[in-house]
Amino acid sequence: MRTLLACGLLAAATVSSAAAQRPTLGNAVRPYIAVDAPVVALTHVRVIDGTGAAARADQTVIITDGRITAVGDAARTPVPAGAQVIDGTGKSVIPGLVMVHEHLFYPTGPGVYGNLAESFSRLYLAGGVTAMRTGGNMNGFGEIALARAIAKGEKPGPWVDATAPYLEGPGLALGQVYALKDVADARRHVNYWADAGATSFKAYMHISRDELKAAAEEVHKRGLKITGHLCSVTYREAAALGIDNLEHGFFASTDFVKDKKPNECPGQGAGQATIAALDPESAEFKSLVAELVKYKVALTSTLTVFEAGAAGAAGRPMPPGTEMLEPVLKEQYEQRYASATRNPNAAGVKLLQNAMKLELAFVRGGGTLVAGTDPTGGGGVIPGYANQHQIELLVEAGFSPVEAIKIATLNGATYLNMADRMGTVAVGKQADLVLIGGDPSTRIGDIRKVELVFKQGVGYDPAKLTASVKGKVGIF
Repeated sequence: MRTLLACGLLAAATVSSAAAQRPTLGNAVRPYIAVDAPVVALTHVRVIDGTGAAARADQTVIITDGRITAVGDAARTPVPAGAQVIDGTGKSVIPGLVMVHEHLFYPTGPGVYGNLAESFSRLYLAGGVTAMRTGGNMNGFGEIALARAIAKGEKPGPWVDATAPYLEGPGLALGQVYALKDVADARRHVNYWADAGATSFKAYMHISRDELKAAAEEVHKRGLKITGHLCSVTYREAAALGIDNLEHGFFASTDFVKDKKPNECPGQGAGQATIAALDPESAEFKSLVAELVKYKVALTSTLTVFEAGAAGAAGRPMPPGTEMLEPVLKEQYEQRYASATRNPNAAGVKLLQNAMKLELAFVRGGGTLVAGTDPTGGGGVIPGYANQHQIELLVEAGFSPVEAIKIATLNGATYLNMADRMGTVAVGKQADLVLIGGDPSTRIGDIRKVELVFKQGVGYDPAKLTASVKGKVGIF
């Protein structure tokens, strides 16, 4: 037990230290840097600090050696001699986005997910994402290696909490996903991938209750966390078994499927049909919320991937960023979107709208909501662009702009146990910041107007990052 505890503490320390150390940036990173000075002053900016508080106008933010050393009224906050000054008049500063359901793979063929770590990591950073957890791994060691390369300054991208390959039982019929044999296999899976460098774990749709319980025990011994996109196990069951997080809001819940059998997935459609009809004010829903709050289980909102499924209906526009795709993939997605426009998915729109209400009710009931995008579903969710759009969709769901920004910043950092160093604009924290040309606290659409992304005090040019991969997403 002492050995296991030591392993857990070491793993937790590794996660924290990766975010705390400012690496020497290599030649592969340098072309995308716009600001790299020991002291930087962002003057006359509007600060949206990530706590959910109202925006503060005409502020100065001082960055020294990668950390925030002053935040205050511009008239009373002196600019240090020799600082690089950036006039932020009319602009806003928000914390770097901390998103917790991202991927480094993309559907490149029927039942095939390609490893797109290079293009995706640049797009995430360009979109304002400075830290992220991958919500599942189709490519084994590649994801872990990328996280290490970014942490060392060898490649551009957000800090990555690298998830191990899925903890999944038989039934998925996807060749890139290993099927667990039993409880002992679940324990072996966790320990093998934790030893290999994975810092997070995800259970999937056909895992059994006993396997989930065993996996959660092993993950927690390592000082790490486990999330799940479930089906065979209900949310209520998973909370009692020790899960830390549940993916896709309530979209993946099968708690309300009539006569659901233990350890059996009735199909995502069966669960989603109940969610589309579920009353947020009903006693059964409030009871589930109370149970999740009791066990401190966070939910990850991934409205972007479900909106992509409803695109073309009820005025839903084409998701942003598809121009980044490799031409053949771009054409394929445009054809799917055009088909959806001709044959609107009314059920998908209804599901999306009610799931938004349920997420709002969950937070109002005391639950913790974090955010991600899940760039998989049908190819319509593009990293970076989707992260900004996820915040827009949270506002559509009923959250205020500053609440939505908090969900995508401080809440994510808190879940990752990193709120002491990121997630808000505050003195002492590392300078993970996004400079926006507008005011997303009043016009959430301005969240797309990213001008600079600071990661540990280094300012990256989003235009250069996106230009480097335009037309190549789907290739690398």
